[in-house]
Amino acid sequence: MADLGGALLVGGTSSDAGKSLVVAGLCRALARDGVRVAPFKAQNMSNNSVVTPDGGEIGRAQALQAFACGLEPSTRFNPVLLKPGSDRRSHVVLRGRPAGDVGARDYLSWRSRLREVVTEELAALRRDFDVVICEGAGSVAEINLRANDIANMGLAQAARLPVLLVTDIDRGGSLASLFGTTAILDPADQALIAGYVVNKFRGDPTILEPGLEQVRAITGRRTLGVVPFADDLWLDAEDSLSAPVGRRVGPPLDPAEAGRARLRVAAIRLPRISNSTDVEALACEPGVDVTWVDDPGSVAAADLVVIPGTRATVSDLGWLRERGLGDALTNRAARGAPIIAVCGGFQMLARTIDDAIESGRGRVDGLGVFDLDISFAADKTLRQVTGTGRGEKPSPAMRSTTAGSSGRGRTPGSSTTSAAPRAPYGVRSAGRTGTDCWPTTRSGEPCSPRWPPRPGSWASRWPRTPRSRRSADVRSTRWRT
Repeated sequence: MADLGGALLVGGTSSDAGKSLVVAGLCRALARDGVRVAPFKAQNMSNNSVVTPDGGEIGRAQALQAFACGLEPSTRFNPVLLKPGSDRRSHVVLRGRPAGDVGARDYLSWRSRLREVVTEELAALRRDFDVVICEGAGSVAEINLRANDIANMGLAQAARLPVLLVTDIDRGGSLASLFGTTAILDPADQALIAGYVVNKFRGDPTILEPGLEQVRAITGRRTLGVVPFADDLWLDAEDSLSAPVGRRVGPPLDPAEAGRARLRVAAIRLPRISNSTDVEALACEPGVDVTWVDDPGSVAAADLVVIPGTRATVSDLGWLRERGLGDALTNRAARGAPIIAVCGGFQMLARTIDDAIESGRGRVDGLGVFDLDISFAADKTLRQVTGTGRGEKPSPAMRSTTAGSSGRGRTPGSSTTSAAPRAPYGVRSAGRTGTDCWPTTRSGEPCSPRWPPRPGSWASRWPRTPRSRRSADVRSTRWRT
C-alpha cells in the first residue's frame, strides 16, 4: 500500500455498511507501512462525539480512526458535525466549535459556507499527509440530496476522489445494492466508483465468487475485498442505530461464562441519546450483562441502571415520565438501588432544570433525586478533563481518568460547566438519604480505565474477577498493534 498516493473516499450502499471500519483498517495498514496517513469525514451526523485536545468536538469514529493512524484526534478530521436535537433540527459544530442550529430546509443557506470549509480542510490535509482516507456519510445514492452534497459524491467530484463502495452482506441483498447504488448515480458520479468491498461475509468465499463475477460483468467494476464477519470485532458506534432496545451491549458472551451469576445492567435507551458508547466500559467487565431498555420493569429489576447523556435533556425527561421510567428511577433511588447518571442523565435527576437554550421551555421540574438546580447557559464549554476518581482510595496502580467535558449545564452561581455536587461519586450529601447514585457531567468518563469504583450496594453482586478487559485498555491495545 505504500505506493498509494493522494486520497480516496470510502462510501456505502447504506448507513452502517462498515465505512468506519474500512477507513480505520486502511488507516492502520498504511500507518504500519510507514505512510503518513490521516482520516477525514467532511460531515458527520452523530451524537457520539469526542473532545479533542484543543477543546474542539468531532465524531467518535474519526477519533478512533485518528488513533489508527497514530495521531491525536483533531477537528481537521471532521470539520462539520451535525448533532440531532429533534427530527428536524440539528446543532452545527463547525471546525470543532458550536455554530448554531439548523433545520432540514434552512440547511440550504449553509451550503456554500460548509462546502468551502470542507474543501479547504481536505486540501490542507492532502498537503500535510501522504494519503487521506475519506469516509462518506450514509449512502452515496441519496440522489434527492445530491445537489447540496458535501460528504459523498459531491466531495468526490470536488476533490476528484476515487470511491470504494462498501456493502453489508450480513443484511442480505448486498449484490443488488452494489448494482443499484451504482446505476442510480449520474454518469459523472458513476465514473468515480473504482470498486467494491463486501463487508461481514460468513461462510465459504468460493460460494460468493460467482456472484461477484456477475456484478463485475454488469457494472464493469471489481470487488476489491471481502471482509469476513468477526464476532469479537467491536468498534465505537457512530450513531444510535447500534443501540436498539433489547440489544445486549458488547461482544458475544463467552461460552465459559454460561450458567454463572452475572450482574444485570440496564441502560436506558433515551430517544435523543448522546455518547451511547459510555455504557460500553461496563460491558467489557467480566460477568456483566448490559442491555438497552425502555420500560419501568427492567429499571426496577436491574442490579444497576445507567442513564446516559442526551442531546435534548428536557424532551427526554418528558419521555421518561410518559413511559413511567421517571417514577421507576425515583423509587429506585429512594430504596438505595444504584444508578449511574452521565451528563444529561445526571441533569434529569436534579430538583429543577432551567432551559431557555435547547428546548426553550424555561424552568421545569426534574426528578428531584439531587437537591440542586441546573441552569443552561448560552455558551458551551468543551475540554478534556483529567483527574483521579474519589470513590475509592488512590493507589500506585490506580490510573487517572481522562474524559471530555461537554455541556451547558450549570449550578447557580457556579463559574464552571459542571453541575455535579462537590462530593465524592456515590454522593449522599446532595441527594436523598440512602441514595446510591453515581453522577458525572463528563462524557467519556465511564470509558476511563478505573471508572467507576464499585459502589457498596452492588459491589457484592460484582463478580470477583480481575478488571482486565476495560474498554479503554482493550481498544488502546488493539489500535497500537
